[in-house]
Amino acid sequence: MRRKRREAEPQPKQIRCAIYTRKSTEEGLQQDFNSLDAQRDSAEKYIASQAGEGWVCLPDQYDDGGFTGGNMDRPALQRLLADVDAGKIDCIVVYKVDRLSRSILDFAKIMERFDQRGVSFVSVTQHFNTTNSMGRLTLNILLSFAQFEREIISERTRDKIAAARRRGKWMGGKPLLGYDLLVTPGGGKLVVNDHEAARVRAIFELYLEHERIAPVLQELDRRAWRTKQWTTRRTGMMVGGRPFDKVTLFRLLTNPAYLGKVRHRDDLFDGEHDAIVDEAIWQRARAMLQRNGRTGGGVVKNKYGALLKGLLRCVPCDCAMVHSTSSKGPKRYRYYVCTKAMKRGWYTCPSKSVPAGELERFVVDQIRSIGRDPGVLAETVRQVRVQSQKAIADLERERGTLERDLARQNKALKQHLTTLGSNGSDVARQQDELRRLETRLTEVRERHVVLTRELVDEREVVRALSLFDPVWESLTPREQARIVQLLVERVDYDGKTGSVAVTFRPTGIKALAEKAEEDAA
Repeated sequence: MRRKRREAEPQPKQIRCAIYTRKSTEEGLQQDFNSLDAQRDSAEKYIASQAGEGWVCLPDQYDDGGFTGGNMDRPALQRLLADVDAGKIDCIVVYKVDRLSRSILDFAKIMERFDQRGVSFVSVTQHFNTTNSMGRLTLNILLSFAQFEREIISERTRDKIAAARRRGKWMGGKPLLGYDLLVTPGGGKLVVNDHEAARVRAIFELYLEHERIAPVLQELDRRAWRTKQWTTRRTGMMVGGRPFDKVTLFRLLTNPAYLGKVRHRDDLFDGEHDAIVDEAIWQRARAMLQRNGRTGGGVVKNKYGALLKGLLRCVPCDCAMVHSTSSKGPKRYRYYVCTKAMKRGWYTCPSKSVPAGELERFVVDQIRSIGRDPGVLAETVRQVRVQSQKAIADLERERGTLERDLARQNKALKQHLTTLGSNGSDVARQQDELRRLETRLTEVRERHVVLTRELVDEREVVRALSLFDPVWESLTPREQARIVQLLVERVDYDGKTGSVAVTFRPTGIKALAEKAEEDAA
């Protein structure tokens, strides 16, 4: 009878436990028994002590060595969350709470994700029960101290970097062309690489000779000179060694490290490393760069009424084509130029440049021909409707996601307000998030109504283009450019084949019809 009773007793449900470990730095990870091993060993012993409750340790290891707990950009953590979503885990075990996260906001997101999947969370060295208000208060206090500790460490690190730079020490960053990084027990130090230093000096001389970046880039490509190449310490991968472009060349010509200086914010300090460029040459190059870039990157107005400004793209290079002009005597010529060809040289792009007038006339003729050819008209209407329907489907998906997020946020806010020890700043943050979600949901709904109402048919296309054609020649260049911007979403030009493809805006046809009717009135 006793044996039968024991056989009839139900076995405890199996609880699949995953162990997560983390260490902020890579120091000591090469040891046979490191911090990650110690954390895992403690967690395995704890799981073994709960074997009578059905706890079993999963063999998968989720170890983040050398990753901060201040964010969620950690490969092992992302694998863990993916396995949680896949239903492979019932319980997460960590050595301490701050191993999972040192950010209260990130921790709240992770715990919400665990709750949605019915996954429990256990800390080996910190015992608390999150099913009651006192347990949640204890957890919030622990996380507050963990975040405070992380912020203190960050402040100390920033102060240390500032003090080291004031003393002229190299405090990390991408290695520089012209220097090798010598790693010492006291930190890194830049040592002149004579071969690369000669190239750096030659680059400065080339810029002072040509006085423009474009011919310097072409000469560097001809010589096959590349940016600094090095091997990363963490992954052992070879990075860098790419062709120069405008950005990398500008950074090289303006880097004070080549003067033997170290920059900290807006201040320069004498560095421990040797200079490889004379200060007079560096200052001349800097003054020339400032003179050549006197517009300061300001927005250039569409002075010449370029119809395709901001719409035209080079297909072979997958980049924008910009409007440009040149003069010969009193006559001015307009072109659209590939930005890659401008940065890297004409030989890098098959499209290079195209006369603006010819391309603009071709695009306008394509627009006019739509209403004359029934086949082209039907295909245009089909493509416009496909674009509109795709945009409507995307908006519907986003609306569903926003509505679910709003429901969850409302529920979380109500629970937070009824929880003992609620933090006022957390409540304010949740209310701000609610307002942001509600604003975006309103925008999505309004856009959905507009797109649904403005689905076009063939009659509307014919009516719009019939109003477009008679008045086109009477418009000024700027008015014509505004009409094209209203109607066309993008124009793709392929210099290899000489082909041009025009993509219409989903709501452009109706907008054009309304605009034309207003102008006619």
